Amino acid sequence: MENPDHNNERYLAAKRRVKEMKSFYIHATVYVFVNLFIIVQNVRGGGHWTDMNNYWTALFWGIGLLAHALSVFMPRFFLGKDWEERKIKELMDKYRQ
Repeated sequence: MENPDHNNERYLAAKRRVKEMKSFYIHATVYVFVNLFIIVQNVRGGGHWTDMNNYWTALFWGIGLLAHALSVFMPRFFLGKDWEERKIKELMDKYRQ
């Protein structure tokens, strides 16, 4: 029989994960709609769709969106949970001496 506390921990971890994913999907959706709006307004205002000034917001915000995606979908990519556990063990061993 499984430990009820273990089930609760798994549930809370899954709930936290879903919340992170939902946050990213909302961010991505807002990114698409806002940038489409900006580009359409710039083109309708006399700009040309190939004018780079139409894309600066999308470019820099896109970099932020990419960072958000990496933090959600590749959490162990940089300073993830495994790193934390290894660092804690390393520091505990160091302070034990």
